[in-house]
Amino acid sequence: MSEEEDNISVMDSETELEGGTEIPMGLLEDVVYSENYLPSYNEEESVRIVEETEFNQNPDSLFFNDGKRRIDFVLVYEDESKKDFDKRHNFLRRKRRREYFEASLMKMGMELEATRSVVDEKLIFVKVHMPWDVLCTYAEVLHIKLPIQKNDLASEFSSINCFTKHFYPSEDVIATEPEYFTAAFEKNRLEYFHVKDKDEFFTPAMRSRMAYYILCRATYEERGNVKKFGITKLLDSGVYKAAYPLHDCRFNVKSQEEGNVNERYLLYTEWAHPKNFYKMQPLDLIRKYYGEKIAIYFAWLGFYTIMLTLAAIVGLCCFIFGYKTRETSTWSKEVCDPEIGGKIFMCPRCDKDCTYWRLNSTCETSKDLCIFDNYGTLVFAVFMAIWVTLFLEFWKRYQAELEYEWDTVEFLEQEEQPRPEYEAKCVHDRKNPVTGEPEKVPYTACGRCVRLSCGIGTVLFWIFLIIASVVAVIVYRLAVFFTFSRRLREDIKGLEPFKEYVTPQMATTVTASLISFIIIMILNNLYERVAIWITDFELPRTKTDYENSLTLKMFLFQFVNYYSSCIYVAFFKGKVVGYPGEPVYWLGLYRNEECDPGGCLIELTTQLSVIMGGKAIWNNIQEVLVPWVKNLIFRYCNKVKSEKIIPRWEQDYQLQPIGKLGLFYEYLEMVIQFGFVTLFVASFPLAPLLALVNNLLEIRVDAWKMTTQFRRIVPEKAQDIGAWQPILQGVAILAVASNAAIIAFTSDMIPRLVYYWSFSVTPYTDSSSQTMAGYINNTLSIFNISDFTEISRPRDDVIPYWFDNSTTCRYRDFRYPPGHPKQYDHNIYYWHVIAAKLAFIIVVEHIVYLTKFVLSYAIPDVPYKVKEQIKREKYLTQVLLHETNLKLATERVKPMMDKIKCDLEEDLVL
Repeated sequence: MSEEEDNISVMDSETELEGGTEIPMGLLEDVVYSENYLPSYNEEESVRIVEETEFNQNPDSLFFNDGKRRIDFVLVYEDESKKDFDKRHNFLRRKRRREYFEASLMKMGMELEATRSVVDEKLIFVKVHMPWDVLCTYAEVLHIKLPIQKNDLASEFSSINCFTKHFYPSEDVIATEPEYFTAAFEKNRLEYFHVKDKDEFFTPAMRSRMAYYILCRATYEERGNVKKFGITKLLDSGVYKAAYPLHDCRFNVKSQEEGNVNERYLLYTEWAHPKNFYKMQPLDLIRKYYGEKIAIYFAWLGFYTIMLTLAAIVGLCCFIFGYKTRETSTWSKEVCDPEIGGKIFMCPRCDKDCTYWRLNSTCETSKDLCIFDNYGTLVFAVFMAIWVTLFLEFWKRYQAELEYEWDTVEFLEQEEQPRPEYEAKCVHDRKNPVTGEPEKVPYTACGRCVRLSCGIGTVLFWIFLIIASVVAVIVYRLAVFFTFSRRLREDIKGLEPFKEYVTPQMATTVTASLISFIIIMILNNLYERVAIWITDFELPRTKTDYENSLTLKMFLFQFVNYYSSCIYVAFFKGKVVGYPGEPVYWLGLYRNEECDPGGCLIELTTQLSVIMGGKAIWNNIQEVLVPWVKNLIFRYCNKVKSEKIIPRWEQDYQLQPIGKLGLFYEYLEMVIQFGFVTLFVASFPLAPLLALVNNLLEIRVDAWKMTTQFRRIVPEKAQDIGAWQPILQGVAILAVASNAAIIAFTSDMIPRLVYYWSFSVTPYTDSSSQTMAGYINNTLSIFNISDFTEISRPRDDVIPYWFDNSTTCRYRDFRYPPGHPKQYDHNIYYWHVIAAKLAFIIVVEHIVYLTKFVLSYAIPDVPYKVKEQIKREKYLTQVLLHETNLKLATERVKPMMDKIKCDLEEDLVL
């Protein structure tokens, strides 16, 4: 036995785990695959080797060297023969698997051609072509819908089109695609399909999708009754370095190839280029080039951005209203007035190290709070609850139109095939509950329960881990607030202009927000791997099931990760603090945080803006700079002489591969932003405006990187935005309760209204008409400093000189004063406020939910015109089936009739 064969035999005896694409030896008697087109080999059968050809020096060519066979996919590997001998033997098994895999492809009818790299002689590019018969076979397998007749229903003309047409690319540049009625392709009914040219009947995107389907199911190793298959595993194990469909040209230069429509160039110039930020997207061209899955994402992102425009305008108006009234607010004036706020001495916020302070020291904070805490905010919160309902309902209608136009109405029922990883593990028998036929599944009912339980348990563990990190940040806030209160004023003595703004409360908020953001980023990277591992372990049947399962896990994690700090500030901070003589302690060590005299709303606004802004900046850096720098480094490391001509497939290899999760992070980024815009909008009316600006940039950034920095994505079908749709609906429902609670418990609006309508007039004051005068004094309770405990009493060396003769201090709460029979108990004003808050939440929630229900019922999910077109298409399909069956029956009966006729004629002659 030769040394090479010996190495192979040794490596064959090794035990390895192949993830989802290998079934261990002895685990089953027979392997059953849903696909009947997989090849099989005998051990004695020779393996066909792909012939290597020279590059024909045509850089724009999308064909084999003969110029006739289109390249539908490209595989890239490293030639082991060009390596040093001491390293070469480690790659012999890879070589054998690759050759077997390529032989399987050729046996399945695909044609291959290999060409060595111009840049690196160790690299070899294997070009894959699907002949007509193979295309027809797999178009039928995948139930691909193709045109049968032109759409004879007139499209509706809207007066809005006269305005919006100026924002679409010119039809002279991107021609409008003709509309056809379509039906699932069948080979024996080819004559009924609208076939002008066989070479153009299947679009490049369809061809690439079918090629990838075959690549995912082609065998690369067989041992006894065990089959290993799939390009995914070969990529993971290093047998191939890359696998991708080709771009049709360079993004900034038109191809000179005859018949090339330069779709990539059109997408860059009319869509991805920054100059087009105000234009509508050419969704039909995006769908034609990248597939429905990419197109539906950009359609949703564009629709979301358009709807944000209205919310941004209303939010900006509310912000301007608050800014204009910040100087005229009565309670803000009282805080800033030296005769009122200057003579109100507030109790220390922490034990021993904190001291007394004047209320007017928070003058600027009080003015800033007026910008966000006003009656316009209430109107805006109700408006956003209605807006989110309209957004989701109109998106359903728009999505229904796209489903029909892009032939994905019945996609999930007809087209989606099981994942190769699922098929490879199908070792258990069960009876199909729908068909009643026996089928193979990868796990028993008990096994499925165990897998789901492990997944749920792991997700809950990580959620509790996030909550623990939030608690750690809260402890940090409590600890550093005391430190800042004692030392911050002294440390910034030389920075007089900033001394007024850099308060201990603000310093604590900003630093805690930054720490929260860093923790969020770290946990994101860790949990991603955990979520993928859990989902792989659960083994979903289809890719859609896989993505939906992963989406739910990731969003639950991200929901807690991103929103927990905001939820703490909005609903927990300053709610249970006791009073100066009997404060509440965390863990028995740290005194619970108090809100500013104006409330915690301004802190929630700061927290929201830091996390939302930091996330947007970080994501844009990752999306733009990272792929651009990687491509720049790759080109520098593989630079060639300028006279060398680089072929199309090698130019694409120098681009970045798309991640395994595809669009997952793009959706996640936008849905998290959607949560910030809806869940906490009552505290930050500028959130929709910031989201709008970010999204206008996001659309072009995503388009730019996809068109210029990444290899062409394998086109995929998608009916809708998947699991993100119910997630958005859940966020919309939660947003109503969230904003109502923020207005009721976080802002100071309800206490002000209660004071204005009930406590600003007799018998509580001498005024005969409602007024806000005296509100600040009414909301601050009195505390006798002699009632301090030894633990909480401030040290003598920190007490300011102006407090020497005072015996009381004030604190934010509604309690009886010292000397009252119920001293330090909650007073009647407190219970009025609590009742008003609860009543406000109940009334607002019911009104908004009722309005949402009415709107959801009044707006149909599918437009009437689309329903008509769907019925028309089904009718034509039924007619087609009837005519085909009639023709087949006629062809079968005709020989019998001819024979009977001949027999009758013979009888007559006799």
